[in-house]
Amino acid sequence: MKYIVHSSSGLLKKLIGGICIISVGILGWYLVKKPVAIGDQAPLEKSFKLSFVDDNMRYAQDVWPEIQEVRTLARAGWKGETLNAQVLIWSDKPIKAIQVIPTELTGTKGNVLAKEIIGHAFVRYVLTDSYGEGCGEHAIDFNGTYTVPDPLDNTPASSMPGLSAMPIWISISLPPNIDADNYTGFIQVITDDKKTQLQIQIKVIDRTLPPPDHWSFDLDLWQHPAAIARIHQVPLWSTAHYDAMRPYYQKLASLGQKCITTGIIHEPWNHQTFDDYPSLIRWTKHYNDHWSYDYSLFDEYVSFVLSCGITGRINCYTMIPWKLSFGYYDEALAKDTFLLAEPGSTAYKKLWLPMLKDFAQHLKTKGWFDKTSISVDERPLKSMQVAISILHQADPDWKIALAGAYHPEIAHDVYDYSIASAWMFDSTILAKRKSEHKPSTFYTCCVEAFPNGYTFSPPAESTWLAWYAAAKDFTGYLRWAFNSWTEDPLKDSRFTSWPGGDTYQIYPGPRSSIRLEKLREGIQDYEKIQIILQDNSTSGIQRAEELKNFLTTINISELKQTKAQDMLQPGKKILNSE
Repeated sequence: MKYIVHSSSGLLKKLIGGICIISVGILGWYLVKKPVAIGDQAPLEKSFKLSFVDDNMRYAQDVWPEIQEVRTLARAGWKGETLNAQVLIWSDKPIKAIQVIPTELTGTKGNVLAKEIIGHAFVRYVLTDSYGEGCGEHAIDFNGTYTVPDPLDNTPASSMPGLSAMPIWISISLPPNIDADNYTGFIQVITDDKKTQLQIQIKVIDRTLPPPDHWSFDLDLWQHPAAIARIHQVPLWSTAHYDAMRPYYQKLASLGQKCITTGIIHEPWNHQTFDDYPSLIRWTKHYNDHWSYDYSLFDEYVSFVLSCGITGRINCYTMIPWKLSFGYYDEALAKDTFLLAEPGSTAYKKLWLPMLKDFAQHLKTKGWFDKTSISVDERPLKSMQVAISILHQADPDWKIALAGAYHPEIAHDVYDYSIASAWMFDSTILAKRKSEHKPSTFYTCCVEAFPNGYTFSPPAESTWLAWYAAAKDFTGYLRWAFNSWTEDPLKDSRFTSWPGGDTYQIYPGPRSSIRLEKLREGIQDYEKIQIILQDNSTSGIQRAEELKNFLTTINISELKQTKAQDMLQPGKKILNSE
């Protein structure tokens, strides 16, 4: 999903060019003026500070933040919602051991929330760069190098050197069956022999967020199985590999992920990542030009991901790879080989028509055909029309998915359509698609400096993405990589083709990220928006109108002069009003 400028229509190039011009102005949000470094500030006002801080801010490791200490956190949320918060420690002396111990939260009516609903993670720092020119090959340090907080370590204790800062990420998961009330509890932060108590005040609103498997938001973060095998040093497709993958996919399911990403040919994206992307289907061409297809690995993998809770759709990449190279085993040659074939050629049709017929029949025997799409990433309209024609010849009920430019000519043919953020669906076409329950989402990638989910992006932009989906009536959001890791992702998020962090949203472990937690926050907001808009009570209708008016202010161009967190603040107040 990275070479959109090279592979899309001329109009899209012009639109993307406009985005890139806008991006120059937005870099001011990323390149914050650096305050005085801890080691250069003398004398220090205090040798140790600890405070709740803004969870929409990233705090540098070597900068003494000029903020007032805050020891009380006040939050409001719905039943079933997970709330984010952030604590920051900064000290001129090293701290050998840091522990976070929560207490129960007690309501004014005597109800008690268990301390286990309060989770914490110590925030690590990782190398990143800046947006630069966005897409395209470059030296690893071409766009600068600095550290940012992003990975979340789920360890019981941590430590920190002197003259540094450490953020601690706090997650408060409100049970769905609790009483609406005001609850108070505490977090005790133990740093060596010092104990500091922080107060948490939670207002639970009398509304309930459904569980993630009932969320309507169409989330599609593409998975990369081979990257997990490499990081965990286990054989590809071994039992150990599946064991290693499970917690990652369960985390993704907890965000409401709808799609299983599968490769049905080798390297659908021409190896744009550090790790291989192998096919789950073994293609064999026999002596008599007859083809056979081994689906055993495909079946095994899909069954596994379904068992992790991702059950919505199966997206198969791809009929139109970036290199137009199709690998298979040639029985006559007794080796693996490749066929180069352009869409529209006789060779292309002879390759795909029998396969699609056979694959459709196999999927029907598994009961998966209705949820499976042949998926394409940023390919030209003419190639798409060829693929659609062949699919319909193979089986008129085949579904197709596309992430790319908006082509009204094929909008009725594409089942799962995600358009680049530079585009909008025609309102009548979007309404018809939604009435037919067709996923109609948008995506961001390396052509946008903002809004985005790089390691240097303002965290609130990840939340803002789901608000944008609600404002423009999209059904959700797509991003090209959940875990296409760099060589050493816990240390360096830079990659020589894309801005830092573009290739992944989760870290090995699995460790979540500030970006991923803020994305979940936005998805929860999206669900709350849908509930409010469907509230037909007298007060609900009034609140819905207020929310509709607010959503008209959510536009990408506004991010040029307004921070995402500031833009969202009035809307969040509406969601939590009573």
